[in-house]
Amino acid sequence: MKFREAVHEATVQALEREPTLFLIGVGIIDPRAVWGTLDGVLDKYGRGRVVEGPLSENALMGMCVGAATLGMRPMLIHHRIDFTMLTMDQLINHAAKWRAMFGDQQTVPLVVRAVVGRGWGNGPQHTQSHHAVFSHVPGIKTVVPSNPADAKGLLIAAIQDDDPVIFIEHRWLHEDEGYVPKGYYSTPIGKASIATPGTDVTVVAVGPMVPESLKAASALQGAGLSAEVIDIRTILPIDTETIIASVAKTGRLVVADADWGPCGVAAEVVAAVAEQALDALVARPVRVTWPQFAVPSSHVLEAQFYPGAAHIQAAALEVCSASRDAGLVDSISKQFHGPF
Repeated sequence: MKFREAVHEATVQALEREPTLFLIGVGIIDPRAVWGTLDGVLDKYGRGRVVEGPLSENALMGMCVGAATLGMRPMLIHHRIDFTMLTMDQLINHAAKWRAMFGDQQTVPLVVRAVVGRGWGNGPQHTQSHHAVFSHVPGIKTVVPSNPADAKGLLIAAIQDDDPVIFIEHRWLHEDEGYVPKGYYSTPIGKASIATPGTDVTVVAVGPMVPESLKAASALQGAGLSAEVIDIRTILPIDTETIIASVAKTGRLVVADADWGPCGVAAEVVAAVAEQALDALVARPVRVTWPQFAVPSSHVLEAQFYPGAAHIQAAALEVCSASRDAGLVDSISKQFHGPF
């Protein structure tokens, strides 16, 4: 099943089982159905549960917060995660705070599907990730699936959760294929997975950097190095236990995040290791993140902007003090068509 098909299946199965779940967003009744993730959903469930909202994101979030506090389970869908910046008052100052303000007596079971729009020259205002923005705020959970099985499992877990959950979905992964169980299942929020075991270096990866890290790990075998790739899956709460256990075994750390570096998820991982497992390190950690510039629109510049498998491989070789004589692997290249 493709990643986007897994999102579709999770949504349909949840709509069948949870009568209080409804979908709302701008453009979600468009014939393209959010890149196929909502194919046929409007026809089957109608406009009472698939709601085309006004072009006013903060108002939409306010509607969802209100509905969630009154017993509904809204899913707010953004074609671009960048649009969530327009909802921050309702999300950060209200949805994230109600459980704490009312002594656990009021919950806000709200899911925000936010798509990262890499590809097709979307540029600075439509291609950001914002992983760290949401993972900084207590009261919000943030998940970033990297494969179809987790896309389905984490979306179902988000729908079942009684707190606001940001489901960050990378357009770059929509056509990736993988095995997905048919049943209605959830992937635990707050638990990382070991994508591939290893002994020489730990590579902690986020979202689309997971398949890039797996490609780098395969290439590192040619240099006689065994890389353990950890798919972080959940940014908040973050599974430091799995990360620390891996670093204690390998003694080396590379963190690959599809976002900017300063004050980001990669920095948090390095900080956690420094606080809890500094003595285990035999080499300084290395972060592989976006350069500190706005995301470019030009395809030529995009190719230079995004780090990938080759950068992760080079970082692992560096922390392992290994030679690059074998050459670096090519990063994955994908093409998308507009307008989204």
